[in-house]
Amino acid sequence: MSYDDKIKELNIILPEAKAPVGNYVATKTSGKMLFISGQISIDENGQLIKGKVGKDLDTEAGYNAAKRCALSIVSQVKKSCADDLSKVKSCVKLTGFVNSTEDFTDQPKVINGASDLIASIFGEAGMHTRAAVSTNSLPLGVSVEVDAIFELK
Repeated sequence: MSYDDKIKELNIILPEAKAPVGNYVATKTSGKMLFISGQISIDENGQLIKGKVGKDLDTEAGYNAAKRCALSIVSQVKKSCADDLSKVKSCVKLTGFVNSTEDFTDQPKVINGASDLIASIFGEAGMHTRAAVSTNSLPLGVSVEVDAIFELK
């Protein structure tokens, strides 16, 4: 089954791949490695998912925010590959940043939202290394940001 077929089977609607808002690129290919800039938590209506996990959002809401970041990652991958996800060999690494309170310690559970989404689409090729990091603030006050590295065929 192709990755696009898997996306359809899972009833996933990918958001539009957004252009960067600063002096950087959304994606960069170096050799067979595809680097995806950090994707922030934006809901299905295009609204920022804001707030601190552990105060404004619980772990489940943070998980869903991370999942939304992963959807944007897949959109960026697809755009970078000229809409051909068959060019993806594997997801190598995700780095997740969680805007959380100082006493919140479930960052890995939050970033599982991104990891689970990538694995559900790419299967074994979606199994990746990962970091889940707490931070006291993220751009625009968003709750989660995730970047990624993919290997291309």
